[in-house]
Amino acid sequence: MKNRDSDPQPWKLIKQEAGPSLKLFASRFEYRRNPRNGKELECLVLDSRDWVNIVALTKEKEAVLVKQFRFGSASVTIEIPGGVVDPGEGHGEAARRELREETGFSTDQWIYLGASEPNPAIMNNLCHHWLAEDVVLSHSLSLDEGEDIMVITASLEEIREAVSSGRMRHSLAITGLAKILDLRTKVERA
Repeated sequence: MKNRDSDPQPWKLIKQEAGPSLKLFASRFEYRRNPRNGKELECLVLDSRDWVNIVALTKEKEAVLVKQFRFGSASVTIEIPGGVVDPGEGHGEAARRELREETGFSTDQWIYLGASEPNPAIMNNLCHHWLAEDVVLSHSLSLDEGEDIMVITASLEEIREAVSSGRMRHSLAITGLAKILDLRTKVERA
């Protein structure tokens, strides 16, 4: 990557104040100085544990997906399995646990696909993406009180169509899928 200008510089931290405690996040306000113009700005930061999501493929190359109600969009979404990394748990352990709990599937074949920043504008966590291959149904679901999940499978072509049509829109699910699958919409060129 070539820069046309100099890189932005870190903003100096002036002070921090605790914000309201939220169920899934701790919040804080940071006061930082913009190095470009010297202005001080109040910034909201949400502290969150890391997350995991899993692209789980059966031997037949069907993806294991979950449908569930999401409070933010007030709608039922189609996603890949995933969740929060528990305290003291590694993200690989969390991926194995979340796949088993949410779908009942498991495997010994895991590949780490890397991490992404869910929203670095205000959040300080990572979402770790994992590929689970040759998954098999081995357990019953173990859902927590805030979950009501239906497990489905789909071909990779059905996933491409669901993303293209907007039926599948969860950005972190799409990010995980894009690590192994070309999700571009087929465009006819004139």
